[in-house]
Amino acid sequence: MDYNPFLPEVRENPYPYYAYLREHAPVYQVPGAGLWAVSRYDDVFSIVKNPQVFSATILIAALVGEFTPFAPEAPSMVGQDPPGHTRLRKLANRAFTPRRIASLESHLREVVDKLLDPIAERGECDLVKDLSAPLPTIAVAELLGVPPERRDDFRRWSDDVVHSMNADVLTDEDRVQIRQSIADFRGYFHDAIEACRRHPGDNLLSDLVRAEEEQQRLTSEEILSLAILLVAAGNETTTNLISNTVMALFRHPEEYAKVRANPALVPSLLEEALRYDSPVQVWFRLTTQEVEVAGTTLPAGSVVTLLLGSANHDERKFPDPDLFDILRNPEGHLAFSYGIHYCLGASLARLEAKLALEGLLRRFPRWTRTAEPVTRMFNPFLRGLKTFPLVMQ
Repeated sequence: MDYNPFLPEVRENPYPYYAYLREHAPVYQVPGAGLWAVSRYDDVFSIVKNPQVFSATILIAALVGEFTPFAPEAPSMVGQDPPGHTRLRKLANRAFTPRRIASLESHLREVVDKLLDPIAERGECDLVKDLSAPLPTIAVAELLGVPPERRDDFRRWSDDVVHSMNADVLTDEDRVQIRQSIADFRGYFHDAIEACRRHPGDNLLSDLVRAEEEQQRLTSEEILSLAILLVAAGNETTTNLISNTVMALFRHPEEYAKVRANPALVPSLLEEALRYDSPVQVWFRLTTQEVEVAGTTLPAGSVVTLLLGSANHDERKFPDPDLFDILRNPEGHLAFSYGIHYCLGASLARLEAKLALEGLLRRFPRWTRTAEPVTRMFNPFLRGLKTFPLVMQ
């Protein structure tokens, strides 16, 4: 069974391919792609713990290629190794605190209810368009101090950056639009950062301007890089988490019944959904030296594809991994990676998804699918839905 993340059948359902790789080729050279795919949990876990040998510097180029929104002098934090990554992470942590995330809960609950009100009036929705996409857009925009009238721009910029990952199907028109969105994205935040320097406010962008660690501060370009990362990564992945979780409940009505009877199970539901159908499926590393992985020798300079979705289905770590069980304790799943590159926005994503699921369970006793088809996003690295029509009563 040939595996290639760019094949349409793999994008549609990668899990049978992952199972084959784990059993027969745990380190697999993808034909014609210049990639080594690593599929078993222990191997992926070992790689993400070892940035000295497996560098993150290839990540952005592997994901978006020519369409990087990050300046050469301030590459994305997720695409840096220590000591540069260490410095940026410490400064970002000064601003992106648990207290700031917790302070959003009450307001985001109100946002969820406002998004659900028109759904209740109509009795139907497209879950992606009406809830799972706008919620993270609003949350990240408000976190960064973006005014409501710029939210549509904000979402379009993010969508275009994510769409740039589909390099094999981009049209000339797509390429022009992506470049324009990146320019607009950078221009907006450049002006916003300068405004925060002159008049700091109560928002994350101002906190990043003020952040200081051992007499070091973030440059304007570094703040811009972090803001773009939060928008591009925070929007799409949280959208996918909410949509994938609801889809998993539809496919497993016995689990849906459990969480409906006991909404306190929502946090457990979300952890299992993160493991079962991870919003981020594929990540990248670059070997800095010759190294052996699962008995296979990888030369220095090899591009390694970390199959996070496969690691989270490894039967050696998670017994009966294809079973969706919201009472399972999927401790150690790699949906948010691990170690120094553990997702900075994981707590925000969990909060948004928790409030969305609690709102759906509270407001709508019955969810049913419509006759319209569900469509899946066409992305080799992320997994989520493009449309999800539902009747909500």
